[in-house]
Amino acid sequence: MNYNFDEIINRNGTDSVKWDAVESRWGRNDLIPMWVADMDFRTAPFVIEALKKRLEHEVLGYTFACKEWSESIVNWVKERHGWTIREEMLTFTPGIVRGLAFVIQCFTQKGDKVMVMPPVYHPFFLVTQKNEREVVYSPLVLKDGQYYIDFDRFRRDVQGCKLLILSNPHNPGGRVWTKEELSQIADICYESGTLVISDEIHADLTLPPYKHPTFALILEKARMNSLVFMSPSKAFNMPGLASSYAIIENDELRHRFQTYMEASEFSEGHLFAYLSVAAAYSHGTEWLDQVVAYIKGNVDFTETYLKEHIPAIKMIRPQASYLIFLDCRELGLDQKELNRLFVEDAHLALNDGTTFGKEGEGFMRLNIACPRAVLEQALKQLEQAVRNLK
Repeated sequence: MNYNFDEIINRNGTDSVKWDAVESRWGRNDLIPMWVADMDFRTAPFVIEALKKRLEHEVLGYTFACKEWSESIVNWVKERHGWTIREEMLTFTPGIVRGLAFVIQCFTQKGDKVMVMPPVYHPFFLVTQKNEREVVYSPLVLKDGQYYIDFDRFRRDVQGCKLLILSNPHNPGGRVWTKEELSQIADICYESGTLVISDEIHADLTLPPYKHPTFALILEKARMNSLVFMSPSKAFNMPGLASSYAIIENDELRHRFQTYMEASEFSEGHLFAYLSVAAAYSHGTEWLDQVVAYIKGNVDFTETYLKEHIPAIKMIRPQASYLIFLDCRELGLDQKELNRLFVEDAHLALNDGTTFGKEGEGFMRLNIACPRAVLEQALKQLEQAVRNLK
């Protein structure tokens, strides 16, 4: 079956953060929203059908996790990522950011150090700060159009840190870390006594020819010293259902985390949280392959358009996901002027690069998970805005 990702869907009036919060955030509603990390494609149809079918039974009483939830995860992780796990290794979490907060509360105390590698997904450090832990920043290095880890600095910075929150693949840079890089992280963190939390929510959106290496599979040290978070929410466009899970191979760590979740009454999800995951993972292979191919086409289109029409803006080509970090430093604008260019002149709503840390100054994050016609229109508006600078 061929799925239509060129269809333009009006999402206004659905309480969409991406669309309906534009006016409250920017004070105007004439912007093309390309910020919040969800897709403007229809949610996978087999997910919708599973929810509709359940609603035909008009009693929404208390439920437990269906057997298909855990079975589908075990099968999916094996088939897509080559990772053989057991059902008892799974812990439900109501979204990965909430899961990170639970991990911070479970494994650290107030004042403990938690390390992140900016520019990075901002809830990593915001949740840490809100929980009164100290954030240690170990910045990535931008070289030849990709982000890399400065391992000399990493080794120094991680000393004394209770947790490392790893974006794997990386957001906003789209980097798929190599096995060699992950091995170094595993070795260093094991030696320093730092527990690794690997956020792998974008793993299923890894773009060809890259392959996603799951952190826990890298080394025995990684397997025994990590919690890996995964979810179908990004890949199948259903983040509003708040359904994710942690995979923990280490029995002691798993028992500690599951005990915390049960004591806090967070260990069970709502009815649709389970059904949606089971539907996505049981029927999603063909749909996901097609959406990944479409996203890769949008990446190629964006790269070509920028080179031909807006050469002053460079693209950090993502190796995974539909988020593109735009390097706008050649425009010679400060961050306030850069935001004004995108909002007031180009009429586009993007994420300010400094959202992801001060290392994002001069950058903007672009979400290209939209019909190509919308992407083309957005780039045309940006081209005209940049021309008007001269």
